[in-house]
Amino acid sequence: MIIQWAVFLINEGIVYDLRDLGLKPRTLEGLIGILSYPLLHGSWSHLIDNSVTAFVLLFGMFSFYGRLGWQVLSWSWIMSGIWMWIAARDGNHIGFSGVIYALASFIFFSGLIRRYYRLMALSGIVVFLYGSMVWGVLPIQPQISWEGHLFGAIAGAILAYYFRNQGPQRPKYSWELEPELEEVGALEIEKPLETSSGSPEINYIYKDRSTD
Repeated sequence: MIIQWAVFLINEGIVYDLRDLGLKPRTLEGLIGILSYPLLHGSWSHLIDNSVTAFVLLFGMFSFYGRLGWQVLSWSWIMSGIWMWIAARDGNHIGFSGVIYALASFIFFSGLIRRYYRLMALSGIVVFLYGSMVWGVLPIQPQISWEGHLFGAIAGAILAYYFRNQGPQRPKYSWELEPELEEVGALEIEKPLETSSGSPEINYIYKDRSTD
């Protein structure tokens, strides 16, 4: 976000309009836009709106997913940019909203795929705060790059599935581990013992069958 603000302020103070470096589909000069389009904004309101939303989503991403957030951010940026260059309308596409849609989509689908209550709660917060974003993937307002929103959302969903085994995982409970342990070894349950509180205490003993 700091880079976005720096680019915008620099653009305000020079003669050359950096927004000309936006993503122009199916043109050689527009290839640079695959990297630059999220950093360019058309107005102060455009920049501020995207900055606030990006801050919230990135904070949630890195708070829950740690270093995996960098991979999600990078791939979201590149994937949405490439697809826009191939299939978006003619014009000059700029703004961080394509990446924002990718982050929101990743957080939402990742929580559902992992079935982890903490991540599902984060997904719920995203839906509550930005549920109306779903309308942004439709060609309702011609001046808005709905293609960037759509491709960003698709990229986020794909990344949520691809990275499903990386980052935070739903903890497994004893009754879920028993079948797995029985496949590779033996699981014996000792006779319940009475504890000082009067409730039974059950101990699990694992024996590796590979040495038998």
